[in-house]
Amino acid sequence: MPESTTCPNCQSPFGYPTGSSMMCPECGNEWQAGEAVAIEETTSDTLVVKDANGTVLQDGDTVVLIKDLPVKGASKAIKAGTKVKNIKLTDGDHNIDCKVDGFGAMALKSIFVKKGG
Repeated sequence: MPESTTCPNCQSPFGYPTGSSMMCPECGNEWQAGEAVAIEETTSDTLVVKDANGTVLQDGDTVVLIKDLPVKGASKAIKAGTKVKNIKLTDGDHNIDCKVDGFGAMALKSIFVKKGG
């Protein structure tokens, strides 16, 4: 399927031609076929990860857990209030790679942390 059929608004792959432009059946967005590629290129370069409060996180930030998180294979959970320093942002469901004292390297979901220092 050509890249120009991907909606730049909602990323739906079901865009269809309507004469001189493209139309998205899911969100109703209309765009020029050349626009879609340019918008996708600029948005794919930047990874935006937000914490539980909606604050944008960056590589190297310090975050604080807002909830006790159970760890598979560990006898205890990571407690709320635990500080995690020097995070690395990644793409995916668990979008924070970090090292938690007493537990080692792991991946966390940004919805369970808040930016803190």
